[in-house]
Parts: sequence; structure tokens; C-alpha cells
Amino acid sequence: MAGKRVALALGSGGARGYAHIGVIEELQDRGYEIVGVAGSSMGALVGGLHAAGKLDDFSEWAKSLTQGAVLRLLDPSITAAGVLRATKILDAVRDILGEVRIEDLPIPYTAVTTDLITGKSVWLQRGPVDAAIRASIAIPGVIAPHVLDGRLLADGGILEPLPMAPIAAVNADLTIAVSLAGSEAGGAEEPAEPGSRARTEWLSRVWRSTTALFESSTVFGRSGDSTDELVDATKEAEVAKEAAREVTVPRLGSFEVMNRTIDIAQAALARHQLASYPPDLLIEVPRSACRSLEFHRAAEVIDVGIELATAALDALEKKPAPTEPGAGVVTGDQTPR
Repeated sequence: MAGKRVALALGSGGARGYAHIGVIEELQDRGYEIVGVAGSSMGALVGGLHAAGKLDDFSEWAKSLTQGAVLRLLDPSITAAGVLRATKILDAVRDILGEVRIEDLPIPYTAVTTDLITGKSVWLQRGPVDAAIRASIAIPGVIAPHVLDGRLLADGGILEPLPMAPIAAVNADLTIAVSLAGSEAGGAEEPAEPGSRARTEWLSRVWRSTTALFESSTVFGRSGDSTDELVDATKEAEVAKEAAREVTVPRLGSFEVMNRTIDIAQAALARHQLASYPPDLLIEVPRSACRSLEFHRAAEVIDVGIELATAALDALEKKPAPTEPGAGVVTGDQTPR
């Protein structure tokens, strides 16, 4: 490694953002110095707390949360702008942060938000840290937008789910991006939809049954076994029909549909951002790590972040220096780029 000064981009993804804490812990344990951080949504929250030196306090508090406590903190409400007020959880974060402004932080910090009126990304690099976090975590349809300096601001993940551009000018030896929209761990594809295996087997049976029926028509009058073959093919077709009835489409509630839609859109946007500003190291947290609002699972998701960071950094540190033949960049799934 030429140096250990790191610029960090932390992506959006709800409760999966706890994995950011694990990544930061592993970086610090290995002696890396984070000299710049940019975040969207949960990435902005974790990044702001780290820049303010309060991430350990937040981590301990998050690990103590139960499912009931999370529900009370999210403070559900039927409103026009969002179903969660989230005022209580922001009050808790504010208590941990204290009164601190972005320009006074020891680490350069950018909270990425989206201006709902102009349709453009807004990088918050001045002003109160808690206000910047509040604006960046305003998930569309879930948490109401935040008015700041005359602008109606919402979740930074709408346009920049993995904010690479804000750290492009940071004087660092290494840029690391942590995406919360990865596929299954190990680089595997996402699991097949429920019922897909049954559909595959059913199609195979239909193909075999149809083939048997056609073949049986060619042997009528030539073989005494043709009738038996037709009977067998008919039975096979009946089995196929029964299998078809068992195939079901996954049932998704309205929130699950919206959440899945946001995940798909953010994953696509993140790929474009990575192509424009490729990091030296990409760590991808699989979407299966937890659901977006499972904020009571802090301890296990933080451990996921530690495990993924450990594997990615081990692979990176084993690579030859960039000036040597064969040097390259590795992602969190240890794939050379």
C-alpha cells in the first residue's frame, strides 16, 4: 500500500447502512485514516457521526434498540408527505451529535440530498450536521421532505445513491465506496423468485409430455406399446397441470413494492456513478443483509460490514502496488478490475 489516507463514499439503503459502521471500524483497526467522507441517506447519517467523532456512541445506542423501540422512534403517522415523522429518532441523533456545524468538523464531510423542486442533487458542506442528515434521510413517501435554506430537500439516494463525485477532489491515497445495493454475498446473483424452480420443472415436464404425444402418434398401428405410451404421456400432462397450479407469484405489500422499486432504481444509478468515478475499492453489501426499516438489527448488520471489509481489504493489501505489473483494483467480491 502506498498510503493509508482514505476518502470514503457511503451509499443509501436504510438499515443496511449499519454495515457502514462495520466498514469504518475495520478501516480504523487496520490503521487507515479517513480524510474525507460523503454520504447519501443512511450513509450521510453514519458519515456525519464519524466526522463528528460520535460514531461509537451511536453504534452502542443503535445496538440497544429493540423492534418496539424502533417503531416508537420512527413515529408512524398518516400524512400527505410521509408515513413516518422520524422526529424522535432525529432528536436521539441530535443528542449524540450535539451542536456541531459541518465546516467545523475535523474531517471534510458532504451530505448529499435532492432538491425536489429543481430536480438536482444538492451537496451540503456547510451548516448544522443534524439538519444535513435530516434532509438526506427523507426517503420518498416514507419520511417527509425537509425545508432548508428555502429548498425542499429529500433523500440523497434519489439521484446519488453512491456519492462518488464529492470525494473526487479529496487528497487521499485510496478511494473506497460502500454500496448497499449489492447482490448476494460472494458475487452470486440474487436468489430466484419463489416458484421459479417449479416453473422450470413444469416447463420441462410439458416439453417431455408434448414430445411423447407426438412420438406416440407416429407409432400407432406399428407397436402394441403405443397405447401405453399415450397413457403415460397423458398422465405426465396431468402432473404438469397440477404443478402449474402450484406456481405462485410472490405477494408484495404496497410498501414492499415501493421499497423494491427504489432499490432497483438506486442500483442502476449506482452503476452509472461507479462507471464515472471508479473507486479503488468497492465493498458491496447484499440487499439480503436486512430490510430497509429493520433498524433493530444493528449488531448483526455491523458484523456484516466488518466481514465484507475484512475480505475486501485482505484482497486489496495482497495485490502488488499500482506501479508494478499486474496491479489492479479489486471490488468487495475480490474480482480484479
